[in-house]
This record gives sequence, structure tokens and C-alpha cells, in this order.
Amino acid sequence: MNNESDYFVVRTKALPTVLKKVVEVKSILESEKGVSIAEATEKAGISRSSFYKYKEDIFPFYDSSKGKTVTLVMQMRDELGFLSKICSKISEYRANILTIHQSIPVNSIATLTVSIEVREDTSDVNAMIQDIESWPNIQYVKIIAQEQSPV
Repeated sequence: MNNESDYFVVRTKALPTVLKKVVEVKSILESEKGVSIAEATEKAGISRSSFYKYKEDIFPFYDSSKGKTVTLVMQMRDELGFLSKICSKISEYRANILTIHQSIPVNSIATLTVSIEVREDTSDVNAMIQDIESWPNIQYVKIIAQEQSPV
């Protein structure tokens, strides 16, 4: 697992500041036309060498998710109609549910695994996950896989 091409999904709070700043520079470059890399790195407060060192290694999750399958696992309190609420939220973000499996609840807690296709018209997957994760019945939501959809 020490391969330079390994990928990890990491929450923002676990990232070093320099990596967050690299994403910020990329955002500035995309949103402010005509801004040079020197200007964007100065705005973000990092050196150009730091930007160049990490720019190919970090990107927001949603940038790479279009046209892919993302598999989520959720642990939730068992409540009548809650699975339907989750499916509705996924639909609201225009993601296509490919597979869904809910375990039999043990001590009123169920595990749900959902694979979704992130289409071109799908809204921000990160925001969808945060919306679902904010519900009181949800204990956690984790991304367990992200892969290229078959063509």
C-alpha cells in the first residue's frame, strides 16, 4: 500500500494547511480569469513551489466524481420511512442509485450501502453527503469506493 499512485478519500479537517491552500489556489485560478499562478498563490498565502509540488496530487472530491460510481456506507437508526428519505435526497441531487443494501437492524441500528452513479447533471456529491450526514438518525456516512463507471 505504499505505492505513489494509491488514492485516499480524506476529510478536509485531516488535511495539512498547505494542501487546503493548493485547492484554494486552483479555485482562484478557475473562478478569476486572467489571474496568474503567482497572484493566486499570493492570495492563498502559499509559495508557488508548494503549489507546483502538490497541484497534481490534490483535488476536491466533486472534481473527480462526474461519470463515476461512488459507494457510500451509512450507519443509521432504524426508523420507518428513513430509507425512503435517503433515496429521495440522492434523487434530489440527481444521482442515480445503482445498488442499495440495508442490513437487518441490530439494536435498532442498520447499515446501508448505496452505490450511486454520478452523472453530468448530478449536483455536488459532497454537499449531498453532508446533507445526509447532518440528519439526527445518521451516525456516519463514509465513502468506501469511487471508481470509473463502465462505458
